[in-house]
Amino acid sequence: MKDKRVLVVSSEVVPYLPENELSTTAFETAKMVHGKGGQTRIFMPRFGLINERRHQLHEVIRLSGMNLVINDMDMPLIIKVASIPKERMQVYFIDNEEYFKRKALYTDEDNNLFEDNDERAIFFAKGVVETVKKLNWAPDIIHVHGWMASLLPLYIKEYYKDDALFNGSKIVTSLYNNGFEGTLSKDFSKKIKFDTIDESKIKTISNPNYTNILINAIENSDGIIKGSEELPAELEEFLKTTDKPVLDYFHVSEFDTAYTEFYLNKIL
Repeated sequence: MKDKRVLVVSSEVVPYLPENELSTTAFETAKMVHGKGGQTRIFMPRFGLINERRHQLHEVIRLSGMNLVINDMDMPLIIKVASIPKERMQVYFIDNEEYFKRKALYTDEDNNLFEDNDERAIFFAKGVVETVKKLNWAPDIIHVHGWMASLLPLYIKEYYKDDALFNGSKIVTSLYNNGFEGTLSKDFSKKIKFDTIDESKIKTISNPNYTNILINAIENSDGIIKGSEELPAELEEFLKTTDKPVLDYFHVSEFDTAYTEFYLNKIL
């Protein structure tokens, strides 16, 4: 992995959010690449639950200040950054007062999905790409973790398809068994179509439930990793139909060699 550039984009990352399979695996993926001489950048949303003082987040003025258009609305993009202690790895946080200030991740106190989760996911995907463009950092691999990050493959392959920075980038999506009940906004597809993404590319998410959102990510990725030992049955069935390379589940304590070989022999 020496000198390979891996962009790790995740809904959740430790130590900034509680430890779970997703947040731990995303962190350990970046740490593994870094330990093998690769370059990493980690991106995640700046959820209101994150303690900025404890984790020493600070705004990067030269990267902030851009407006992203989400469903015909201008939404300011704020970029914050922190360093993971002892690891010498930087984490970039995509922030916006409207979308990420609230003190919860995806649901309200009654466990109902936030109505704007669809817009938050679109904003996160576009915010990651626009920030990487400002950094002028062309990744060899973009590794996506978690459903809120899972629009990134679609946006890279469609909305940003003419952007030279990503011409050589390969996308890997890790699938986890940490979904949500119900669906996102019924206008989800319409909001994506506003970005002139062809309807045929988002047919799957006309019914935007957890499984369909991840199927769309699979359709726009170059390789898939099973991040959980058990996945929803519909996802397992869909994986049987894909001709893309799929890496079976490896526990986070033993994925080192498997992920490296998958990157080097199946993706690059």
